[in-house]
Amino acid sequence: MPHPSLEPSPTPPEWPHCGHGTTTDDPVGCRGIHAPGHTACLAHLADADRDAYLADLAPGAAIDHRGTSFTEPLLDALLDALLDPATGHPRIGEARFDSATFRGDARFVRATFQGHAWFDSATFQGLAWFDSATVQGLARFESASFQGYAHFDSASFQGYAGFRSATFHDLAWFDSATFQGITKFASATFEHLAQFYSATFQGAFFVRATFQGTAQFASATFQGHASFGWATFQGAAQFRSAVFEGDAGFEEATFERLVTLGPLVCAGRFVLSEATFSGPANLSFAARRLECLRTRWSSTAELRLRYATVDFAHAVFEYPLTIAAEADPFVLPGGQPVDEQVLADAPDATVRMASLRGVDAAHLVLADVDLSRCLFAGTVHLDQVRLEGTCAFDTVPPRMHWRHWRPIRFTQRRTLAEEHRWRASQATAVRGWNVAVFGAGQVGPAQLAPVYRALRKAFEDGKNEPGAADFYYGEMEMRRHDRTGTARAERGLLHSYWVLSGYGLRASRALGWLAAAMLITIVLLMGFGLPKDNPKQEATGTVPPGGGKVTFEIDKADPQNPTRNRFTGERFEKALNVTLNSVVFRSSGQDLTTAGTYIEMASRVTEPVLLGLAVLAVRNRVKR
Repeated sequence: MPHPSLEPSPTPPEWPHCGHGTTTDDPVGCRGIHAPGHTACLAHLADADRDAYLADLAPGAAIDHRGTSFTEPLLDALLDALLDPATGHPRIGEARFDSATFRGDARFVRATFQGHAWFDSATFQGLAWFDSATVQGLARFESASFQGYAHFDSASFQGYAGFRSATFHDLAWFDSATFQGITKFASATFEHLAQFYSATFQGAFFVRATFQGTAQFASATFQGHASFGWATFQGAAQFRSAVFEGDAGFEEATFERLVTLGPLVCAGRFVLSEATFSGPANLSFAARRLECLRTRWSSTAELRLRYATVDFAHAVFEYPLTIAAEADPFVLPGGQPVDEQVLADAPDATVRMASLRGVDAAHLVLADVDLSRCLFAGTVHLDQVRLEGTCAFDTVPPRMHWRHWRPIRFTQRRTLAEEHRWRASQATAVRGWNVAVFGAGQVGPAQLAPVYRALRKAFEDGKNEPGAADFYYGEMEMRRHDRTGTARAERGLLHSYWVLSGYGLRASRALGWLAAAMLITIVLLMGFGLPKDNPKQEATGTVPPGGGKVTFEIDKADPQNPTRNRFTGERFEKALNVTLNSVVFRSSGQDLTTAGTYIEMASRVTEPVLLGLAVLAVRNRVKR
């Protein structure tokens, strides 16, 4: 059950009409309610009866003049009869002006309505002055028509304030007005400037309102929920220095011209989902969360943010759009920084992207944004996104981990939130992968490999080859783990590539394997490859019978494996010489045993490859 102080009471039944001026064309005639004790409305009472009625009124009296047509002198006379001698201003109890017509200026300046004030369907043909007026009960101007200026400057609405379906044909001023209860401007129409400068709302609803002129809410304070859902801003919309202490909803709002939203502060969610920006937009927010789901941007836009977590899923933009984080508080034109007190309990001013799924990123620029929890799967033209400044990604779990009996250590690299979610869901996952990635869904390696590939290309196109290396590593990891789109032989090859050099990106790994291969080669050569002694040449002379000619055949004995003293300093030096020469495809000229020959051949194939992988990894880290 709604609280009685916040919801309007039901409209009373139809009142008895005055009927003055009844004609064939208008059988009802005057629609003003009968004045108390009379059969005519206040406008059609005889002068004596009107004077007597006004004389009986006292400050704080309840009045009921529904449907009555007021001239300016008649309204002034009524308000004069209600003047409070202590303040010199009208003091009214409950006031009923439903369907009343004010033909001249309606001056309720500094008037106090101690009860409810009803102006439903009222027509203000001249100026409507409610400056500094106070309504202690509910105030209803629903379906009212303001044909001239509407002034509510410094007005105070202490209860419910309803302007649903009201029409403001000229300027509407609510500067420094205070709305302490729920405020509804649902389906209201502002045909010219609507200004709420320094106004204070405890709960405001401008649902389906139409602002045909400039809408200014500069320095306005919304202490409760503020809703501008389905509102239409046909002129400029300005919310400079506005403060939303609760949520601010602009769902399906339409901004047809230049939009300057901010700098403003929102302690809750600022919702622009399914809104349409037809003109250039400049948005400066300090908010906890900014939701732009399926928002359409038909012109250039710049979003400069603080504190906010931004959900941009399925947003559509046809021109360059920039989302940038501001390190310092926003500054007003006068040099005064924007007060961010309502966000004092926020951990930091970092701007975090929650999702870019379904976005065509061809015209998107991200600057100094935290992307560690951003969902990228499903983003179109991700390879064309521009990342400027410091755009942080998530990282792999730190430190050494143990999986059963063997240690697991991840080389530090930038990763996507979806990979965290996928790895954490695996049965063999180690601690440190984040399973609580909201909205990641069932995304696996087959979906993540193209995402990593696109981000790698985006970094390469930006001439940031070292920055692209992490995303190349992530792409290869996803291909290695993809059991549906990658053949088993290819996965085996990728696994070997990963083990030996981290996909050509981990020089320390390749150098480690090179050192191990060289050590093994040295040990094998010392044990089996080097002969016991250096073979010596031998000459054998044969003297043919009956002649003086001598022929010498010089042969060399086969190298023999030693039976002892295999691992000596001299043999180590020889083995090292052979191994170092094999790394660069050179022959050492050392006599080797048969086994040593094959050992040298194997080392001359494997070790240069490992050296090349190490050089490639270093190049990938320093390449410009």
